[in-house]
Amino acid sequence: MSTPTVTEPVSNPITNDTALLGQALFWDPILSGNKDIACATCHHPNNAYTDGLDLSLGTNAVGLGQNRQFQSPNDIPFSTRNAPTLLNVALNGMDSNGKYDPLTAPMFWDSRAQSLENQAIGPLSTFEEMRGHAYSEALTLDSLVARLSKIPEYQQLFKKAFGNGQVITASTISKAIATFERTLVAMNSPYDRYLKGEKTALNDQQLQGMFIFKDEGCAICHAGPMFSDYKLHVLSVPDNPKRTGTDAGAGGTYAFRTPSLRNVGMTAPYMHNGTFKTLKQVLKFYDDIGEPISQNPNVTVQQIDPRIQRIALRDAEQEQLIAFLNALTDPAFNQFIPDRVPSGLHPGGNIR
Repeated sequence: MSTPTVTEPVSNPITNDTALLGQALFWDPILSGNKDIACATCHHPNNAYTDGLDLSLGTNAVGLGQNRQFQSPNDIPFSTRNAPTLLNVALNGMDSNGKYDPLTAPMFWDSRAQSLENQAIGPLSTFEEMRGHAYSEALTLDSLVARLSKIPEYQQLFKKAFGNGQVITASTISKAIATFERTLVAMNSPYDRYLKGEKTALNDQQLQGMFIFKDEGCAICHAGPMFSDYKLHVLSVPDNPKRTGTDAGAGGTYAFRTPSLRNVGMTAPYMHNGTFKTLKQVLKFYDDIGEPISQNPNVTVQQIDPRIQRIALRDAEQEQLIAFLNALTDPAFNQFIPDRVPSGLHPGGNIR
C-alpha cells in the first residue's frame, strides 16, 4: 500500500514560504480578539494537535490542555464541541482509493464548511473560541488584517509567500494557515508498516484486534486509508452537561461526521462533545446501541442510522480491539513549538 499523498488546491499551492507564514499565524495570538489565544492553544502538539479536553476553553482562559481554566470574572461559555486533532486533517474526504478534492473536503463535526481554507476562518470569528468581546463577528477579518498590516515582519512574510501588492487579506491569512495544516501528516503507524510488508509491526493482540475491527463492522463507517467515510451519521451520543442546551448537529438532525481513527489513541476524549473519556467507554456505547436504545433523549431509536451496528465484545476482545486502534498511531509528527512569533506575544497565547 502506498502512503496517501496530500492534494492541495491549484489556487493555494504548498510552498515553504507559505507554510512558514502559516506556522507563525497558527501560533500567534494576534489573531484573537483579546490577543490571548492562538490556533495552537486548542490544537497543540503536546496533545497530538488537540487540547485533551471534552469541550475547549477559548478566550479569557489560561493554561494548556487539562490544566486550562477560565479567568475570573468570566462570561465566555465553553466551546460547543470537542477540538479534533489537526493531524492528517489535510486528507479529509479521502476515499478508499486515496482520492479526494481539497476544495470540497468536509470540515468541522457537522461538515458545515468545505476546505481547510474555509475552516481556518471559523474559529477566528467565533465568540467563545477566539473573538471574544473585542469586535463584532462582521468586523473580525478586517480587524485582523489591520493588525497584521501594522507588523513589519508580517508584511515581509506575506510578501515572500504571496508576492507584492495588497497581500495581507482574509484570503491570504486563511491560505497560509491551511498550507501549514497540510504539513501536519502522520501516516507511518505500525498498521501502515504492516501493510507495507513489515509483518512484525503488529503483535498478536493487535492482529486479533484488526480482525475484530473488520468482523464487527467497524469498517462500514471507519473505512479507507483514513478510517472514515466522512459522512454524517445519527448515533444518539449523550449531550455534554457543560452545554446549556442540546447539540442537534448537522441541520438539526443530530448527525455528526465520522472522525478519522488515525492517532485515536492520543486524542481522547471522544465523540463530537468529548463525552467519553476512554476507548472502553466508546465500546460500551456501541454495545448499548444494540439493545436497541437511544442514549440521547432527543433522538428516537428510529432516527439512529441503521448502519450503526452493535459491538458486543468480551473483555479480552475489547483489549484486542483497543490494541489495534492504538496501532493506528504515528507519534513521529511535527512537534515544533516556536520560541517567538512576529507580534511579540507569547506563542500559543496564555498557556503558561
